[in-house]
Amino acid sequence: MPKRLSPRFLITLIVLIVVGLCGIAWLASDQIKAIFSGATPSAAPPSPATTNAPGASTAPSPTTPPVAIIPPEGGVAQALQFPVGSAQLAMIQTQVIPSSPLPLTDSLSARVVYDEDVTARIGVGVAGRVVSIRVAPGDTVKIGQVLAEIDSPDFGTAYADLTKARAEEDRRLQVLNRARSLGAGEAIAAREVEAAQTDYAQAQAETIRADQRLKTLNPYGHPIRDQRVWLSSPVSGIVAERTATPALEVVPGMTVPLFILTDPTRLWLLIDLPERLVGKVKVGDEVAVESDAFPSERFVAKIVQLGQAVDPNTRRVVVRARIKNPDRKLLPEMFVRASILQGVGTAVRIPNGALINRGLYAFVFIETTPGAFVRRPVKLQGQGSDFSYVGSGLEGGERIVVTGALLLDAELTARAGSKP
Repeated sequence: MPKRLSPRFLITLIVLIVVGLCGIAWLASDQIKAIFSGATPSAAPPSPATTNAPGASTAPSPTTPPVAIIPPEGGVAQALQFPVGSAQLAMIQTQVIPSSPLPLTDSLSARVVYDEDVTARIGVGVAGRVVSIRVAPGDTVKIGQVLAEIDSPDFGTAYADLTKARAEEDRRLQVLNRARSLGAGEAIAAREVEAAQTDYAQAQAETIRADQRLKTLNPYGHPIRDQRVWLSSPVSGIVAERTATPALEVVPGMTVPLFILTDPTRLWLLIDLPERLVGKVKVGDEVAVESDAFPSERFVAKIVQLGQAVDPNTRRVVVRARIKNPDRKLLPEMFVRASILQGVGTAVRIPNGALINRGLYAFVFIETTPGAFVRRPVKLQGQGSDFSYVGSGLEGGERIVVTGALLLDAELTARAGSKP
């Protein structure tokens, strides 16, 4: 049977429990009094390292009014003035946006590819084996620089045939000269001179055939020694891709080149253009390019060729544009967004998050001075999925609220007590 607790132990335990409950009740009463009196003894002072958005250097005090209403000028626009240090300023972001040309349509899907005018795909037309490799992917090369060394019996055979043909041609030329000198003194018959001429012509033809075969095997004129050929670069640029590996067996007709050399500062842009816009696009039009990899940057391309056929599946035409890439930010096979710009007209391009839509009307907020915002009606020239173009109501170079416009609109409507 379990051991029974002594009465003395039970009394001691009960006393301890009662004392603990009394202490808890006393602490709770102090907290309740502090709440009703408005004191916050447990709150820690704000850290001096904490910073707010531009225009707010310190945290607002509880006695500072959060928003002051500025009367509208002429009854057209309404404004808000936040005091320095208002917490709302931390949720508002502004940006100075310049004017830009109007696009022909919303952003189109596009793909970045190599500029084939400055790209070389290096391969071989004979069977052989890679003996050594002189460059790695990403290396910068110049015209004539050796890329790899290949040992090929086919080159050795072709080079030997050319050497033999040249030697035979020289011998036949000597025989012909001797026959001509002897024939002049009637020492030999004329038919022997004619036979020597025929043999020499045949030797010349064989030399030409052997030389043409060697050029066919080596169209770029790579240096050859015995049966080894040095693959050299025909262009200046970088090694974009390399499939050659040590001891790799190469054969004619390989689908993948051993090296791809290109100039990364020049690229092509392939744009999928809807067929309804084909008549509105011409060679020389500028294209604004955006990439998710660099959301804050815009690249400029120029159309150099229009497609000559419509894809029956997508009903689109491929338009080719050339884009300069001096910083090498864009890479081949990147998917980007392209907007074909019109030749006339400019507008302010703003993100859709900056727009306040009220029925048929649109508004944006402009920061006139630090902490002061004016709501202004605008007229849209075009609206896409991410950005809109404002034709009137804004001027290039104004500081526009791009984040927190809904907060400002709700605050202004609540304070003013009326809709615009």
